[in-house]
Formats: sequence, C-alpha cells, structure tokens
Amino acid sequence: MALFSLLVAIIIERLKLLPDALQLDNGLRWYQRHFFTSNLLQSSGGMLLALLFPAVSLAVVLWVIRDQFLGLPTLIIWVILATVCFSHQRQRAVFKRYMQAACRGDVEACFLYARELDCTDCLDAVSEKELGARVGQMAAWINYRYYAAVALFLIVFGPVGVVFYCTVRFFAEERKRQGLQWPLLPGLLYVLDWLPVRLVALGYVFSGQFSASFGRWRELALDWRSRPRKIITDVAVAAEEMPEASEAPVCVRSTIALLTLSKRNFVLLLTILSLLTIFGLVR
Repeated sequence: MALFSLLVAIIIERLKLLPDALQLDNGLRWYQRHFFTSNLLQSSGGMLLALLFPAVSLAVVLWVIRDQFLGLPTLIIWVILATVCFSHQRQRAVFKRYMQAACRGDVEACFLYARELDCTDCLDAVSEKELGARVGQMAAWINYRYYAAVALFLIVFGPVGVVFYCTVRFFAEERKRQGLQWPLLPGLLYVLDWLPVRLVALGYVFSGQFSASFGRWRELALDWRSRPRKIITDVAVAAEEMPEASEAPVCVRSTIALLTLSKRNFVLLLTILSLLTIFGLVR
C-alpha cells in the first residue's frame, strides 16, 4: 500500500489536483484555531495533546475499519492521507514565481520570493550568485522536509506516523514563524528528523559525487549533535558540482543543480521502495 499510495500522491501533487481548502497546512491551521487556544498551547500537556490528537484519532479509525471490505477502506485512507500530506502547492507556487523573476532579470523580486520560500530561515545572501546558492540549499531542505521525510514516515509508520510527523512539523514552523514559545517542538522535531535526515543525505551521496560527498556525510552523520538542515545542505552541496557557466541566470544555476540532485535522490528512494515491496519487506 505504501508504494501505491505514494505514487498516487505524487501524480496528484504534480497535476495540482488538490484544492487549496484541502492543503495540509490549511487544515492544520483550522484545527489549531478551532480546538486549541494560544494559552493552552503554552503548556506541555496542551501541546502534546494538540500533536497527538490527529494521529491517535486516525489510529482508532484504522483499527475500527481494519480487514473490512477486503481492506478497501484502509487503502482509501492510505491514499487520501498520503495525498494530503504530500501536497504543498504554496511552496511550489513561490518557487515558480522565483524562477520566473530570475528569468526576466528581476533580482529584487528574486530576493523577495526567496525570503517567502522559507520564512523560518534567515536569507543572508548579498549577490545573485550567493542568492542562487542559498535558494539551492533551501530547495534541498524543502525537498527533504516536505517530500522525502514524508515518504519515509509513510513507508515505515504508515498514515499514523506521517500525520504525526506533519503535525509536529506544522506546529514547529508556526512557532518559529510567529516567534512563539510553544514547548516540546524543537526537541521533538529534532528527534523525528535524526535518522531520516541521515538516510536522505546518504541518498545524496549515492545520487551525486560519491567521493566528494561521502566524507562530509560521515563527518556530519556520526556527530549526533549535527543539525538536520546542515546535514542536508552540506552533503547536497558536496554531492553536486555547481555549474560555473550556463545559459540560466546566475541566481538559479546552483538552484537548478541542487534541485536536480534532489529529484535523482527521490527517484532512488522510490526505486528502493519498489524493490522492498517486490521482496515483501514493505506492504
């Protein structure tokens, strides 16, 4: 079910078939606004309840409908949850506007869209070349956080695991974006990312220049204190040779290179999942 659900989710996400009202972040924002006040989320108990309620509710539903109608309801839930958790049209739309601005030579717009692409990170670029490098690193990180990590949690833990991860990710990003003091989130998200980020970074090693990136991966992966974002961006940069000259605008050359690497890495993940499914190791 993992492979089938993931493939359907990818198709729907690429075709932009999921309306804005059903985008995951919009749904979680509605969930937070209607069920949890700011005061309640200031306590560890309230935050834990907010994080666990969607996943636990889904687990109960899956337990109730298990083995009914030859497992068809369970398959439908897998597909729906994979599609909702995998669809992130806002990030795609912002990235598209960034590329369009770069192609028409509007550097100021490129800086504005780059800041909008990832509001949780400080954009410290001062030139077009630096901007391209930073946005390329953002693209690698966003690809991990919104796609590769989601796929891994779906494969290993199913819909319950992926809903829990996406809920934690949403609240952690809202906390950082709004400058709030919600408890538990940074440490919990760090723990959830600890192993997946190292696996995805290892995929970059095999998808890019192995000799140039394996040493960097080993250095960061074996240090348990390494931050997830640093692992992804440093290994991605080491794995992909940055083009010095091309027909593309300066501020997108590095971006395109790292985005291409991320796509190759995701294809590698799907290939491994297909093999595990064939041999019966993943259902």
